[in-house]
Amino acid sequence: MTQSNRDTQTSAQLVALIVGGGPGISSSCARLFAESGMRVGVAARNPEKAVLETLEKTSGVRRYACDASEPAAVARLFDNVVQDIGTPRLVVHNIDGRVPGIFRKNVIEADPVMVLATLRNAAFSAFLVGQQAARLMLGNEPDGNGARGTIIFTNASAALKGFPSSGAFAMACHAKSALAQSMARELMPQGVHIASVPIDAAIGWTQEDGTRAHRLAGTTVEDNMADPDHIAKTYLQLHRQHRSTWAFEVVLRPWVEKW
Repeated sequence: MTQSNRDTQTSAQLVALIVGGGPGISSSCARLFAESGMRVGVAARNPEKAVLETLEKTSGVRRYACDASEPAAVARLFDNVVQDIGTPRLVVHNIDGRVPGIFRKNVIEADPVMVLATLRNAAFSAFLVGQQAARLMLGNEPDGNGARGTIIFTNASAALKGFPSSGAFAMACHAKSALAQSMARELMPQGVHIASVPIDAAIGWTQEDGTRAHRLAGTTVEDNMADPDHIAKTYLQLHRQHRSTWAFEVVLRPWVEKW
C-alpha cells in the first residue's frame, strides 16, 4: 500500500489538536486537517473568538478553552479531547507567547515580569503540550508507517538568531528549539515524529476583502509574506512523511526574505 493510499484510508480515524487559536496558521491548519478527513480540535484562551466560531460552523472543528501555560489546564484539555473526539495523532503547538508590552524592548528596558510571562506562554506551554501529547501518542498503535503520532512546534527566526531588543522572545524561541531537539532524540526512535518549524516572515492571512495582510506589516505584495494556507500544507506533509526521511527542522521564508 502506498503512503497516499494509506493516508486516504486512515484519515477518517485521525484526530488533530491545534493549541493556539487565531486567523493565521491555526485556522489554516484546522481547515486543511478537517478537509483531509480528520477530527480537529482547536484550543485557545478565548475559544469564543469569531474566527474559531466560524471554524466550528464551516469545518466542524471543536473549540476548547485552555491557558496552555498552566499544567492543570493542559492536562484537562487533553483529557477532554480524548473523551470528545479521540486520542490525537497530530498535535500542533502554535503559540507565539509574547505579551504586548515586551515588543521592541532592549535589555535595559525589558520588564522582568513580562519576560517571565513570555517564557511561560511560549516555551513552558510548549513543554506542557509536548509532554501531554507524547504521553498519549506513546500509547497509540503504530500505523503502517510505524508512526504513533506527530508533534509540530511552530517557531520563529528568533530560534536561529537573537535580534536586538528582543531578548525575551529570543530566549523563548531558543528554548522551544532545544525542547524540540531533545524530544526528537528521545521520541522519534519510539515512533513519534517531532518537527520544529521556524518561520522567518510576517504571516499574511486572507482578509474579508480577499487581500492577504498582517496586522502590523501591512498588505502582502508579490508573496513577500508567508501564506498560512501553504504553511498548513507543510505541516500536513510533515505528518505524512515516511519515517525513513522524517524531517526535524524545516525553516520557511518567502522567496524575497533577506536572511
